[in-house]
Amino acid sequence: MAVPKKLLLSDLLKHNVRCENGIDHGPVISPWMHPPFHRILGFITRPSNLRLEREVWRLDQLKGINQQEVYVKAPCSVSDQQTLDRFPTLMNSSVFNRTGQKIGLIADFLFESKKGNIQYYLVSRSNPLIPGTSRWRLSIAQITDKQPGSISCDIDTFEDLPIQKASLKEEFLSKSRKWKTQFQDLTYNASDKLEGWIDDQISESDNDSVDHFDEILNGDASYDDWIDNLDIDSSEEFNRMNKRKRNTNFTNERDLDPWI
Repeated sequence: MAVPKKLLLSDLLKHNVRCENGIDHGPVISPWMHPPFHRILGFITRPSNLRLEREVWRLDQLKGINQQEVYVKAPCSVSDQQTLDRFPTLMNSSVFNRTGQKIGLIADFLFESKKGNIQYYLVSRSNPLIPGTSRWRLSIAQITDKQPGSISCDIDTFEDLPIQKASLKEEFLSKSRKWKTQFQDLTYNASDKLEGWIDDQISESDNDSVDHFDEILNGDASYDDWIDNLDIDSSEEFNRMNKRKRNTNFTNERDLDPWI
């Protein structure tokens, strides 16, 4: 029943207004704003669908709110729709990015219930009256210029803003972007590990080749040492030893040959 310190405009819209005398003054249809200072001064109700008469209430007349009704105190001011259409407002204004491209509309805003200062705006890509549309939070500091029916912002896309309420489509797109980023990170990590493993294998192969080459060199040296250590007095004796070795090998080959 009490009035919260901060309210969304959507918390007032479509609520019926009831005064202290118990009279139903119809639903809230639009805010009464002062755009240059980003303030809401009050709200407007429509007491009857058959008449053009409209009732204007100041914000300080708001005394309570629940799920269906808004409670006010003191009398209202009576006006008509043609006069109210000339009141400046930022609701449903087009939102333009820093390059002058239209990216959405003002759909809602959060304000202080006592002084009416607007804390931030909520913007949408398409018609905010469509159920389930997403809302992004646009701060006052990001607004660079405002004109009747349009505001310019220091952003490129709505992805630069924090999302307040996501539709099913926006949640799916957000999750898809997150999955794509995770997959790319996983791919990069796997590539780095594979490159590191290949480098290690190449390094090990190079080390094995060097060790094998050293063994060959060491083996030749030992073979030379073995020849040098033989007790051979002359070159003739060395030749006789090789001749005996060849004859022995030939004899062994003849023994193994069944046709000889």
